Amino acid sequence: MAAERLRGRVSGAFKMHGLLLRADAIKYLTEALQAVSEAELEDMIENIIDAVEKQPLSCNMIERSTVEAAVLECSQSLDETIVHIFNIIGAFDIPHFIYNSERKKFLPLSMTSHPAPNVFGSAKDKAELFRERYVILQQRTHRHELFTPSAVGTHPDESQSKFQLKTIETLLGNSARVGEVIVLGMITQLKEGKFFLEDPTGVVQLDLSEAISFMCWYEDGIFHVSAFGFPPTEPSATTRAYYGNTNFFGGPSSASVKASAKLKQLEEENEDAMFVFLSDVWLDQVEVLEKLRIMFSGYSSMPPTCFFFCGNFSSAPYGKNQIHSLKGSLKALADIICEYPSIHQSSRFVFVPGPEDPGPSCILPRPPLTENITEEFREQVPFSVFTTNPCRVQYCTQEIIIFREDLVNKMCRNCVRFPSSNMDIPNHFVKTILSQGHLTPLPLYVSPVYWAYDYTLRAYPLPDVIVFADKYDPFTVTNTDCLCINPGSFPRSGFSFKVFYPSNKTVEDR
Repeated sequence: MAAERLRGRVSGAFKMHGLLLRADAIKYLTEALQAVSEAELEDMIENIIDAVEKQPLSCNMIERSTVEAAVLECSQSLDETIVHIFNIIGAFDIPHFIYNSERKKFLPLSMTSHPAPNVFGSAKDKAELFRERYVILQQRTHRHELFTPSAVGTHPDESQSKFQLKTIETLLGNSARVGEVIVLGMITQLKEGKFFLEDPTGVVQLDLSEAISFMCWYEDGIFHVSAFGFPPTEPSATTRAYYGNTNFFGGPSSASVKASAKLKQLEEENEDAMFVFLSDVWLDQVEVLEKLRIMFSGYSSMPPTCFFFCGNFSSAPYGKNQIHSLKGSLKALADIICEYPSIHQSSRFVFVPGPEDPGPSCILPRPPLTENITEEFREQVPFSVFTTNPCRVQYCTQEIIIFREDLVNKMCRNCVRFPSSNMDIPNHFVKTILSQGHLTPLPLYVSPVYWAYDYTLRAYPLPDVIVFADKYDPFTVTNTDCLCINPGSFPRSGFSFKVFYPSNKTVEDR
């Protein structure tokens, strides 16, 4: 392509994003893109612009040094791609993005005035926890087709099918009755036996006695609710179409792995890849170890890519001998693994701690088991990783969240209105998690969280797979293109477990 024409295309693309290039920057870019084919040029320019926007910019005038850094980031070699095939991401390594309402985009923590997170959070961190949860759901809901304003000239019937979100401040400012109103907020109990709805603008008492039909009204200081539900979910593809290739998930890749054609090809070609998920692996039980030996024997001819073992790792978790006992149990597991050289050499082993395993507390996210407990096991089984709870797994272009918590029972005990269909609890549970965009949408006294690290429990954008390692009965549910798996308790469910095949996104019960 002629240099002058290429220069115009580059300059025009940056202007479309509100950015201007200095003369030396546009000269450098023109030379760097000269060898790129016409078919790949547009994508390459967009990738460079995305990389530029991720950097801390003081103004819209882009210097050459900024462009050079962006080009270097986009010029990833095949060797770097191979590094990105399989990664375990601990909760404390997840990138923190904060939604900016003025710019209508997520900004990395480094581009904001927020301090670095600390486990000893301040009162401001607690307030930000709820504000961030709310803002994420608000921007997602506003973008849903039911809440977007109708285009000029559309049919009147189409305009009538649209809804508009109101704030609590709007209700409190009206002395007359306000009918047929929809409000997005958090249900709280500020007084015993009474529910309130809260958002950043205020709080209003709720009357839930007639929550049947879809109509709500506000009168005499009380919001009379006829129906309440969750914010609409949003597929991952929709979120990424809006926010580009930002890597919300974490891992070594600077951009979202969803954009990598090489990784997608590797994922589809590797049909033998499989992940095995087990929960409540009680290593102090002889019967559990025997069942694991049988499982390894069955897989020895075709070793899985990875075994994911979720705690609790002891059936009797408390007592002064717990740590000593757990070290001995891990040693016994390592000896069994070494009996099968093909699995020992080919498979990886990931350990996610449970709520009753040795650790600082039951507050989430939980750090991994300490090194003094796992040292001997790691020496015997080098391809093992002891990670946090929750943790994230990136395999090629797929994103997987693993969370070990007995959450179903907690949510059933603390729900405002219990589902009418008791047999369909897994579907209700999955819909709740995905709609809230959070792994623990519960009061902090029920499921405590390190305030400054609440972002590590987000399920937004939706991943490809969420593994809920819960003691509830095993289930497999798909909602909004997100596959949700619960392998169940290994010893309590007849030693059953789940096997996931990434190439075709299928799950087998074993």
